[in-house]
Amino acid sequence: MAQVTMLDMQGANAGNIELNDEIFAITPNEFAVHAVVKNYLANQRQGTQSAKTRGEVRGGGRKPFRQKGTGRHRQGHSTDPSQVGGGVVFAPKPRDYRYTLPKKLRRLAMKSALSSKVAENEIIVVNELKFDEPKTKDMIKFLEAVKAGKKALIITAEKDENVVKSANNIPGVRTALVTTMNVYEIINHESFIVTEEAVKLIEEVYK
Repeated sequence: MAQVTMLDMQGANAGNIELNDEIFAITPNEFAVHAVVKNYLANQRQGTQSAKTRGEVRGGGRKPFRQKGTGRHRQGHSTDPSQVGGGVVFAPKPRDYRYTLPKKLRRLAMKSALSSKVAENEIIVVNELKFDEPKTKDMIKFLEAVKAGKKALIITAEKDENVVKSANNIPGVRTALVTTMNVYEIINHESFIVTEEAVKLIEEVYK
């Protein structure tokens, strides 16, 4: 099993932690990661875009101008897409972009994302993460102490309002639970900060 140095909230060495190789040390599967990220982004789309076809725009009825003698092209309807104010060809309509992927593919993508963070030394394991009260200044001190990048994803095993609120106002910093973290956010952040308790939960969920 791979060993990673664990830190405390002051950035000091708090011992080593062993990571499960089946989760944190596999060869990343780029296809799986790409498929899951594409799926995540598609599922975020609202799908509310809409435009009117020639049958829905106002107008029409009589021929806009005579067939010959005007020097213009022949036209029989003012709602034709070639006319100003006419309809749109193949107009987009509200639709649902959501689709699902196989569970095995999603698990492989998650393990690939986690393994890539370990391989690239972008994982930061802390023995605990607790604040007496919500305070942005304390969170900034913590991030500086553990030498986190400008974009950091903080993963905890259980929701802690003090941690969440302390990070809310810091640009580039996100918090998530083990049960809500996703591949897109993991690879989209420079630093993957995870508590010791969260590591154990990840190994239970994805073993």
